[in-house]
Amino acid sequence: MSVIAPAVGWLIPGLGHIIQRRWIRGVLLLISITALFVLGLMMQGHIYKANGGDILDILGFIGDLGAGGMYIATLATNAGQGAIAFAVADYGTKFMIVAGLLNFIAVADAYHIAIGKKQ
Repeated sequence: MSVIAPAVGWLIPGLGHIIQRRWIRGVLLLISITALFVLGLMMQGHIYKANGGDILDILGFIGDLGAGGMYIATLATNAGQGAIAFAVADYGTKFMIVAGLLNFIAVADAYHIAIGKKQ
C-alpha cells in the first residue's frame, strides 16, 4: 500500500486517500485539485512542458507535473498552449501550478498514512 497509494494519488488526485478509506479527505482533495486545474484551463492558463530553459519554466513544469493525470491529459489534447496575453490567463497558469503542488502534498500525506506514520 505504501507504493500504490502515492502512485494512484498522483495520477488521480485524492484517490490515494480514497483507497485507504479516508473518504472525506479524498473527495475534498479530488474536488479542490480538479477545480483549481480546470479553472486554470478555463482562464486560458499556460501549461509548462519539460525543457532545460529558464529556471522559472522548470519550476512551472514541476508544479504542473504534480497534477498527474490531468497534466498528461492536457498535454495529450494540446490544451493550455495559448500565450499569456492578459492578466486572467496569468492567474490561470498559477491556478494549475498550485493544483499540482497541492497534489504533491496530498501524495506525501497518502504515503504517510499508508506507512502508519499518520492517521
